[in-house]
Amino acid sequence: MKPARAVPVLMYHHVSPVDGMITTSPGNFESQLEWLRRRGYRSLTTAEFAGHLNGQAVPRKSVLITFDDGYLDNWVYAYPLLKKYGYTAAIFLVTSWIADGPPRNHLGQGELPATPSHQECEALIGQGRGDSVVLRWSEIEAMRADGTCEFHSHTHTHTRWDKIQPEDKNLRMSEEIALSRACLQTRLGGVSEHFCWPQGYFDADYVKLAQQAGFRYLYTTQAFGQNLAHTDPASIYRFAVRNTSGSSVGRRIWIAAHPLIGPAFNRWKLWKRARRRKA
Repeated sequence: MKPARAVPVLMYHHVSPVDGMITTSPGNFESQLEWLRRRGYRSLTTAEFAGHLNGQAVPRKSVLITFDDGYLDNWVYAYPLLKKYGYTAAIFLVTSWIADGPPRNHLGQGELPATPSHQECEALIGQGRGDSVVLRWSEIEAMRADGTCEFHSHTHTHTRWDKIQPEDKNLRMSEEIALSRACLQTRLGGVSEHFCWPQGYFDADYVKLAQQAGFRYLYTTQAFGQNLAHTDPASIYRFAVRNTSGSSVGRRIWIAAHPLIGPAFNRWKLWKRARRRKA
């Protein structure tokens, strides 16, 4: 087996037929999975991905598929399609949003529940009506039981305390982490070392708090870097998957892993970003 040099990490939020930001249609999501399968790619578990970061060999054509927040459409559309194509995913949960109740229908089970746009999901969660758009514990347990999805912390409330209470942000983040860990321990029987920052924000204080709480693998929304063996697990790069075809995402995966083109592409994108900020 030729081992992977770099493992691209794909970041999704929604898989839904409803148009909206950070949403991939079921048709395009299936096209992306088809592209991966036709070309012999394997989706890693987080344990395998951690092994790669620690220097253990994984197949050259490896990716890690992640979902942020834990929306209902992950169960309704993403889960059955992942299962159909033999892929796995890691879902980062906002633990205060999750309620009890029976599993709802998913693809292939008759009438499907509504899966609104990201903006509408945010509004419903803010109104205390998140159960209509967020995963339930019964759905999480079903996906976990058959090995298709694994679940990790994305804090307890998904709040940007650096914006709301900057003077108390470290205390608030410490509370968020503790509440999330306690909830996952109670509901799932354990907490992993994998953690994803709410809304992508982190600083040196936050990293220290997360590490002190037991999280070692910290997932960012930063796209322009490579997840190489023996690199810092406190800064895991992920790129957002757009609502586009499998071949288009495939090109992005190829770039993300390439030993020469990948670093050059990342430098160019970071240069463009810096230039825009100066303009």
